Amino acid sequence: MTFPEADLQVCLFRSEAKLRTSKRAEFLDIVINPMTIHELMKLLCDGIRADQKWLVAHHNLHSLYLFHANPELRHYYQRSQFTLADGMSLVLLARMYGNKLFRSERVCYMDWWSDMMGVAVREKWRVFYLGSAPGVAKEGEQRLRQQFPGIDLQVRHGFFDVSPGSAENREVLRSLAEYKPNLLMVGMGMPRQELWIDSNYSAIAANIILPTGATLDYIAGALPTPPRWAGRLGMAWAFRLLSEPKRLAVRYLVEPWTVLALIVLDALGIHKPRSPGSSRTQELIE
Repeated sequence: MTFPEADLQVCLFRSEAKLRTSKRAEFLDIVINPMTIHELMKLLCDGIRADQKWLVAHHNLHSLYLFHANPELRHYYQRSQFTLADGMSLVLLARMYGNKLFRSERVCYMDWWSDMMGVAVREKWRVFYLGSAPGVAKEGEQRLRQQFPGIDLQVRHGFFDVSPGSAENREVLRSLAEYKPNLLMVGMGMPRQELWIDSNYSAIAANIILPTGATLDYIAGALPTPPRWAGRLGMAWAFRLLSEPKRLAVRYLVEPWTVLALIVLDALGIHKPRSPGSSRTQELIE
């Protein structure tokens, strides 16, 4: 996917942002802000140009399960300004609950990271990637620099002591404060990356904060990338399961049954609402 030249060069914080984010899907106590990749790219440009600090979260079936199991994760979603639909399962669930979500509003990082890096080079954004194993992070950095010459990039692996107040955690926050990235991508796996962001949010010096999972692992070639057709058909999960059966078996074969039970309880009126994982979009834009 490519974007018109004018859209990439001109990033203004306009009232159009309200129009792009006014659509909301609410079900099972979560809130989704549906948007296409094109709309998301415009939103990121707007936020960075206006020097905003935004947490752009995402929901998939795994996060829906964790949301109802982990109170700390619910606090993270309450903090987010925008929450994307990452996976066809969320699009289908939203439709089942009467929300009008479209296939084009399924936003998966592997579908748009390349365009985002291209915009980052063009707009001279400072990009910081925090995550992956040490060797993988280094390889991913090299590949990004080769593919996007001139990119302003720093990469640090995600294998550090994330305990609040630890020396390593302070060093990571200090690096961010010195670099002041426009785009901070945190790829330490769910829910570790979300909980780290939530615990350190006030000290994180960045404009846009994106939890990105294993994106750099795919870029580095440490994990095989699901084919694009699998994502369009909602079958990327099957490809990942075959690639990492031990790590992902519970996520894809067990957790969905818990979510199904939640849906049944909700249909019967037995489900007890959790604290809403609401995005504070309207509060911040208005």
